[in-house]
Amino acid sequence: MSLNAVLSDVESGFGAPEAPAPDRVAALAAKLKRKYRGCITAEAVTPAQIGRYAPIPDSIDPRLRQALQSRGVRELYSHQAEAWRVLDDGGHCVVATPTASGKTLCFNGPVLNAALQHEAKALYLFPTKALAQDQVAELMELNRAGELGVRAYTFDGDTPSDARQAVRTKGDVVVTNPDMLHQAILPHHTKWAQFFQSLRFIVIDEVHSYRGVFGAHVANVLRRLQRVCAFYGVRPQYICCSATIGNPREHAQALTGMAMQAVTDSGAPRGASHLLFWNPPPINPDLGIRASARSQVSKLARMSVKAGLKAILFAQSRLMVEVLTKYLKDVFDHDPRKPARVRAYRGGYLPEERRLTEKLMRAGSIDAIVSTSALELGVDIGALDVALLCGYPGSIAATRQRLGRAGRRQQSALGVLVASSEALDQFVVRNPAYFLEQSPEHARIDPDQLLIMLDHIRCAAFELPFTDHDRYGERDIREFLEYLAEEGVLHRDGTRWHWIDDSYPAGAVNLRSV
Repeated sequence: MSLNAVLSDVESGFGAPEAPAPDRVAALAAKLKRKYRGCITAEAVTPAQIGRYAPIPDSIDPRLRQALQSRGVRELYSHQAEAWRVLDDGGHCVVATPTASGKTLCFNGPVLNAALQHEAKALYLFPTKALAQDQVAELMELNRAGELGVRAYTFDGDTPSDARQAVRTKGDVVVTNPDMLHQAILPHHTKWAQFFQSLRFIVIDEVHSYRGVFGAHVANVLRRLQRVCAFYGVRPQYICCSATIGNPREHAQALTGMAMQAVTDSGAPRGASHLLFWNPPPINPDLGIRASARSQVSKLARMSVKAGLKAILFAQSRLMVEVLTKYLKDVFDHDPRKPARVRAYRGGYLPEERRLTEKLMRAGSIDAIVSTSALELGVDIGALDVALLCGYPGSIAATRQRLGRAGRRQQSALGVLVASSEALDQFVVRNPAYFLEQSPEHARIDPDQLLIMLDHIRCAAFELPFTDHDRYGERDIREFLEYLAEEGVLHRDGTRWHWIDDSYPAGAVNLRSV
């Protein structure tokens, strides 16, 4: 398999691309190859690719067309147009294209168009609060550009209680996360009746992150959401977005229960990309001891910043993030009178501090940012030139996602995978074909896992009564209902099964454990 899907590409699809500056990136890559040839076990170069475009659909509302043009968007990338066509035809789609290929417009365009033309509403699901807030900011920028009047709100644990009624009754686009949908929206769906009655689209971003136990829980939350939608007489369309995984269509179908059309051929332009596999030099050949990955990544970061490039460093732990940040700050931020050039980003920091870091990165004020996997997902942090990985992340998909953080806006990109002493890291850098020629891993979930499914049937019964003929997903659940009746939480009245217990079942179900 080629590296065409490994290192990417362009910004979010909004605005005219900036002129690429490949010389400094290519010069740094050449310098590393010349000076540290013994550390580089393999190199892969992907040439620049021109964009493929398609006209904006004729059915678009003139106000939205004007808003897009004011942001420099006069035509769509081919994959954006394909996603729009699938939705116009009434289908469900999953968009699985590289990082920064403009996936956001694949759902924002149709959602805003439906809101303007039909007063339709949309529910956005993101796995993290940071992504949700980033998306609302993007919607608001487009909203202001065209004075569209579409109201988008976040609904999460930080939403004040006095603002929640306004979100429920006035929001055209509600941006939330699976936990809030599970515990705060579905059990109180009668308060959301006005919203559900006009619900047209359900957008699920980063679907590749919903795998394993968490993915199985989220699939059951979506089954409950479909029951509530059917109660209000609506059948919303699903728009899913994913990083590059091996089975985007299969995974999105397992998650939503809907027949999906996959959009995987990106039409976004991209600059040339260089990928180096780096094995630290031996410091004691007799014992087989090599220099630490931390020391090598620090050195590469210093060289990148001194070359005038913007770098992102990915570490495997919070501790390593702090260690790398300290080393780089000692070099670049030793004068407290000058603005910081290096910042860290990870879970555990205050939300205000993380938002400030994101803002500074977008403004180009930071030369290097050190992160855990927190920035692996699609939070907008602006244009970066170099991605340095301190250790192999454990999967091909995660590695490609991290490498793809460099090279936005058609710039050339440099990615360096620096191996630690771990056996898996050493295998990857000594056998680069494993990474270069393999497809990304498949995402797997089992929504019918017995204990998970039983928990969510409890929640679903609390929300709406079941009947003898109801199915839950593809399963006949009569035995489950009889079991819950024996437990004393359901009561059968004719052909209907009603919740009669005083408990609040959603509060007892953790989406990340069985």
